Amino acid sequence: MYDLVIIGGGPAGMTAGIYAVRYGLDTLVLEKNVVPGQIATADRVENYPGFSSISGMELMNKFREHAEHAGVSIRNADVKTVKDEGDKKVIITDDGDLEALAVIVATGANPRRLGVPGEDEFLTKGVSYCATCDGPFYSGLNVIVVGGGESAVTDALILSDIAEKVYVVHRRDELRACSLLQKRAFDKENITFIWDTVVQEIQGEELVERVVLRNTKTDELTEMEIDGIFIYVGINPNTSMVDVEKKGAGFIVTDEKMECSVPGIFAAGDCRRTSMWQVVTAVSDGAVAAISAHEYITSVKYDN
Repeated sequence: MYDLVIIGGGPAGMTAGIYAVRYGLDTLVLEKNVVPGQIATADRVENYPGFSSISGMELMNKFREHAEHAGVSIRNADVKTVKDEGDKKVIITDDGDLEALAVIVATGANPRRLGVPGEDEFLTKGVSYCATCDGPFYSGLNVIVVGGGESAVTDALILSDIAEKVYVVHRRDELRACSLLQKRAFDKENITFIWDTVVQEIQGEELVERVVLRNTKTDELTEMEIDGIFIYVGINPNTSMVDVEKKGAGFIVTDEKMECSVPGIFAAGDCRRTSMWQVVTAVSDGAVAAISAHEYITSVKYDN
């Protein structure tokens, strides 16, 4: 029986582990991937305080080294289900079952892919899913934003202050973003909309050089030279293993203490319903979740 099991070894999970052991909790972090954390795939990170420039892999390694130095136990295992049994949670994994007084879900989320040729090949080489993360690398260059929702238009506006030209490619002839964002985007002189169009293929040598576009009404194919492509067609949280209140695509609903609808289960980072998916916010979530879990675990032990 552990005090706390943390599911996910990314920035939120490792931070939660560090805070938990400092509060004296018997803590275990479970991570199914050899290289945890979506940030590990980033070529460069330049918006995390304390590091003017660092690779995502190096930053993730520093999180893990810090956690291990603090005394956090880390085990590779794929969590299948979390069962709520009142004051006890049962964590069913591919490496056996575990029990804990509390659980923090810090499993992150993954950007939804277009699934077109070249997307995986040019990841971090011109293909990105985050303007806040990678936008500064495209100063004075030409980029495409794929999508028509809030995230796509918001990041198109961010990129318009950095890039020379921003093309918004949307499969429909109208945006899904709110009217205020639409007006701002339409008013930007260096943002151009390409309607009724999808990306068919991403091409280049070592870096992205061009895309093949297909008109959804005529099926006409055109090539377009471009320096980068930012994709916003949705994001999928990794939350299927836990039965708590969720919204949208499955993002876990929490209160300000990171507690879910089930007492003793907390969520932190990109897997929860939040307004911003960034390393710095995931770290904050992890710290809050750990402190809240400590309060909950203390009350359970005291009551028993």
